[in-house]
Amino acid sequence: MDGERDGIYEFEATLASRLMRWAAASVLTGAPLALVGSAFWRGVGVQSAAWGLIDGVIALGGGRSAAAKAARPENHTPVRRAEERASLRRILGVNAALDVVYTLGGLALVRTRGHDPFLRGTGWGIAVQGAFLFGFDVEHLRRLSRLS
Repeated sequence: MDGERDGIYEFEATLASRLMRWAAASVLTGAPLALVGSAFWRGVGVQSAAWGLIDGVIALGGGRSAAAKAARPENHTPVRRAEERASLRRILGVNAALDVVYTLGGLALVRTRGHDPFLRGTGWGIAVQGAFLFGFDVEHLRRLSRLS
C-alpha cells in the first residue's frame, strides 16, 4: 500500500448514498400515486415506485461493495485504484447510454399509447426516471474525471 488515497472508494460510497436518496424519494412519491391517483398518476406512480425499488437495491449493493473494497489494503495501490476508476467510468457511461434509451422509450410509449391514461402516465414515469438518471450518471462521470 502506498499510503496515498485518491478517494475512489469514498466516491463510490457517496454515489451509492445519492442514488439511495433518489430511490427513497421515488418510492415515497410513487407509492401513494400508484395507490390513489387517477389512471394517469397511477401509471406515473407505479413507474416511480418500481424504479425507486430497483435503484435502492443497486445503491445498497454499490454502497456495500465500496465499503468492502475500501477495507482491503490491497485495493489502495495506484494500479488498483486506476482500475476501479476505469471500471466505474465504463459503468456510468453504459448507464448514461441506457438512460437515453429509457427516456426515449418512455416518450415513445406516451406518443403511441396517448389514448390510454395509465399507459401515458407509465410512459411519462419512465421518461422522468430515465432523464433524471441520465443527468445523475453524466454528473458523476464529470466528477469522476476530476478525481482521476
